[in-house]
Amino acid sequence: MTKIIKLSERLKLIADQVPHGSRVADIGSDHALLPCYLVNSGQALSAIAGEVNPGPLEAAQKQVREEQLEQYITVREGDGLAVIQPGEVNVITIAGMGGSLIVKILSADPAKLVGIERLVLQPNVGEDTVRQWLLQENWLLVDEHILEEDGKFYEVIVAVRAEDAAARNAELYAANPLEAYGVHVSKEQQIWMGPYLLSQPNAAFARKWESEKSKLERIVQTLQQSQAEESRVKEQAFQQQIGRIEEVLQCLQKGRP
Repeated sequence: MTKIIKLSERLKLIADQVPHGSRVADIGSDHALLPCYLVNSGQALSAIAGEVNPGPLEAAQKQVREEQLEQYITVREGDGLAVIQPGEVNVITIAGMGGSLIVKILSADPAKLVGIERLVLQPNVGEDTVRQWLLQENWLLVDEHILEEDGKFYEVIVAVRAEDAAARNAELYAANPLEAYGVHVSKEQQIWMGPYLLSQPNAAFARKWESEKSKLERIVQTLQQSQAEESRVKEQAFQQQIGRIEEVLQCLQKGRP
């Protein structure tokens, strides 16, 4: 095996969520950097790199050849989970696409999820859509991470199969991560912002939500220029979102108790 490649911070964070000894399918693998790293480091026993687009598919094949990992990594052309067969892998990673697309991929063929023990998901947008799907499908949310890299914010969401997933998820979302501040955080808001991220916020989390708040404020300014009744309704909804973000950010400024 060749020298282990250096991953971006984002991909390294995703790799860190994959248990040692896993058999991994990386869906939308692009250049297959993640599978190559996981196998080269001994973290994964084997991997499937799935890619639907010809350019990235060729890049993945080239990367695997150069790393001399053809014995351990299979590069397959296909859409979403079409590249795997039931029982082939026990961990699925999907990164670098929208939350709605990730949910669409995971929902397309439920049979392909039989035997999957862990999902490591990194949506570029629509993180709440992913959390909502995990909740509905009884995947237990076990961890969340956030980082900022090259001016962009990335959240990594980790879920596992568990017989008592429904009860443990209910317990997770029933807890109030900001109770010490006297601030109520609803289940809806935790799905939006992340229950683990709210419980253990870092600087990237604060910067992300400062940025989101600024975006919402610009939308409100635009809506205020309209006389339409519909604009008033939208403005009120966005103002409520801004208020919820402000409450969280104020708690972070006070510091954790």
